[in-house]
Amino acid sequence: MKQKPKPRIALLREKAGLTQLELSRLVGVTESTIQNWESGRTGTDHIERIIRFCKALNCQVEDLIEYMSESPEATGAQPSSLSEIHHLLGTEESATATSTDAEVTSTRHVKSS
Repeated sequence: MKQKPKPRIALLREKAGLTQLELSRLVGVTESTIQNWESGRTGTDHIERIIRFCKALNCQVEDLIEYMSESPEATGAQPSSLSEIHHLLGTEESATATSTDAEVTSTRHVKSS
């Protein structure tokens, strides 16, 4: 029987000094979605798909997203990596707030100081 990977979202979120609500806003999903992912109740199939893509293509997640996304010059805007991942996996959710990668990085630096 194939064992499913256990999500490390909670560990990484806590290490970043974020609450579930803060992470949900940065990722663009509901807080209950974060709770479900952290508990392993739902929602990690999309992560497994990304891992399989990367293994099949022998690349990192950043390589996959950069390769498949449109260039900023063509669209006039730079999409965030998180929104690109959601788009590629077909897991886009309506959110109360969205952010760019810069905002996520900025929040992490503030929290860890």
